[in-house]
Amino acid sequence: MNIEIVKASYNDLQLLHKIQVEVSRPLLEKYKDYNTNPGNEIIDQIIRRYNQDFTTYWLIKNHGKIVGGVRVVNKGDRCYRVSPIFIQPLEQGKGMAQKTFKILEDYYYDAGKWELDTILQEKALCYLYEKLGYKKTGKTEEIKEGMTIVYYEKHM
Repeated sequence: MNIEIVKASYNDLQLLHKIQVEVSRPLLEKYKDYNTNPGNEIIDQIIRRYNQDFTTYWLIKNHGKIVGGVRVVNKGDRCYRVSPIFIQPLEQGKGMAQKTFKILEDYYYDAGKWELDTILQEKALCYLYEKLGYKKTGKTEEIKEGMTIVYYEKHM
């Protein structure tokens, strides 16, 4: 595995959108959450975020091949947020997300805190973030019956 991140250009947004929708589709179908699931976003939403001066989209590459993407939001005061991170289904479970988080933490060396959220009922996602040192903040948000968003943070 040879993971690297490369800043996405405007020309990369169509591909990032395609991968994001592909990766998010199973959870969209499972929870039928059409308001917050990244799999239901249109390309215009990604373009709008890309143009925010506090947002950076990154391509995740393995041996030079694009396998996913991640959006990092600079919230100010040395606080960054990952929202979302997505890796193609056939590439999942190989440690690429863990490596990507390490690369991001090294790149944003000034970070005092990282934030993210995920679906509480998705135990594998919660396990991944907890394995990476993220702690639950205690804040949750019920999106619908059987689907709760749980918030995490990691102090550096």
